[in-house]
This record gives sequence, structure tokens and C-alpha cells, in this order.
Amino acid sequence: MRIVFFGDVVGKSGREAVIEYIKNNKTQKGFDFIIVNGENAAHGFGITQNICDQLFYVGVDVITLGNHTFDQKDDLQLFDREKRLIRPLNYPKGTPGKGFVIVEMPFSKRKVMVVNLIGRLFLEANDDPFFIMNEFLNDYKLGVNVDVIFVDFHAEATAEKVALARYLDGRISGFVGTHTHVPTADLQILPKGTGYLSDCGMCGDYDSCIGMKDDAPIMRFTSKIHAFAKMTPAVKEATVCGVVMDLDDSTGLCSNIQTIRIGGFLKEQKDCDSL
Repeated sequence: MRIVFFGDVVGKSGREAVIEYIKNNKTQKGFDFIIVNGENAAHGFGITQNICDQLFYVGVDVITLGNHTFDQKDDLQLFDREKRLIRPLNYPKGTPGKGFVIVEMPFSKRKVMVVNLIGRLFLEANDDPFFIMNEFLNDYKLGVNVDVIFVDFHAEATAEKVALARYLDGRISGFVGTHTHVPTADLQILPKGTGYLSDCGMCGDYDSCIGMKDDAPIMRFTSKIHAFAKMTPAVKEATVCGVVMDLDDSTGLCSNIQTIRIGGFLKEQKDCDSL
């Protein structure tokens, strides 16, 4: 089974690029299941019903979020309508929405679980992702009641990402970090079989300050006058950043992992192979 995950989609440029890539490559590359982090998809902040519709229409199976989950006014109603849109599992109890979803694939009947988590280092206070995920995996076991478990960990600190992934190694299929908007080079399969990447990178315009036009971020760092420093997504050609994992059908663990980095400002690397 082949799963593809696309990192934080930033603004119109990122949306259009990832949608076009999926349309042109889903069949050719043999993608069985598609996950997208959409927390910056609506002009850099949150997601809307219209954007969900566009992503699901081209074949996205699950959309994950992060610290901008509730930045759009219709976010609360979205979770009632879109069961395949998930927010971090370790948000406090009572937070609208769910932190995981199980999707049964139509032909194989394989059950794919996607879990969204958020870090605590250098981010606002949230529940402990180590404790929450350990308890969660008491009820959902790879190869027992689900065939795949994939985690999007939306976190700032690389050390927190590495530590949590190694803590979960062998109990989940894949673990990919998001949030920093910069692709890392530590692609690997951990010792017990979990596919890992510290940060997938964003799908957006890299001729920018992590997806935003330069002026506002620079003003925020050089001045205390933030009222005039409105963040606006950069609009040049986007780079599509993703990670592809091939999973062993008998174990649900990762047998091969590749990255996608194509188009836009960053130097391209070889796109993933077809099956």
C-alpha cells in the first residue's frame, strides 16, 4: 500500500500546486491514500468548506490541521460536516472536532487510521502528546483492529518530533512532522519499522518568509508595531513538498520512503517512483 502526505498548504499558490500535482499523478504514481495538512490553506490561516471540497474532489482522503485550526469563522461547523477533517488529538477535552479518523478503503477494506497531534515546545499549552498517544494506542493496535496508523505531528522543535517518533516506533506505520514549513533531510525508517521525517516542508511559495510575503515578518522582528504587520501569503509558483511511504500489507510497517519536492523556488529533487 502506498500513502502520500503533503505538508502545510499555504494560501492560493500552495492550494493550486498541490491540487494540480494530485490530479496529474495520483494514478501514475500509484497513490492509494492521500493526506494533506491544510491548516494554512485559507490565505495562510485555517481552512474553509470550499477548500475542503476542492481537496476532497481531487482525491484527498484526509485533511489534518494544526495551531491555526480555528482561525476561520466557519471552522466549528466544518467539523460537523467533514468527518475526514481532523484537528490535533491532544487539544483539551471539549474542543470541537476529532483528533483521528479511520477510513476503510473501498476495495481492499483495509482500515487506515490518521492521527493529528500538536507539540508543546515553543507552542501554546496543550495536553502531553506522549501520554495521549500511548493511551490511544491501547485501544488501536496496528495489525489488530487497524491496518495502518499514520501520524502528522504539528510541532516546532525537532527534538520533540524525533523523541515522539522513536517512542512510537513499531506501533505506527508512519510519522511525519509539519509546522516549520522547511523540508528536512532526515528521511528514514526507524529501527522497528516506522517511516519518519522531521518536517515535510510546505506546499507554497518558498521565495518568501516560510510562505508569507517578507514585509510583515520582518516588521514583526524589527519593530513592536505589529498592528500594521499583516501576514499575507506569497503568490509566486509554489513548491510541492510531500513524502511517500510504501507499507507492508502484512505488518502495516514502512518498507520504503521517498520525498517529493517539485516546482517553484526550491531546487527540485527526483520525484517519487511509480510502483
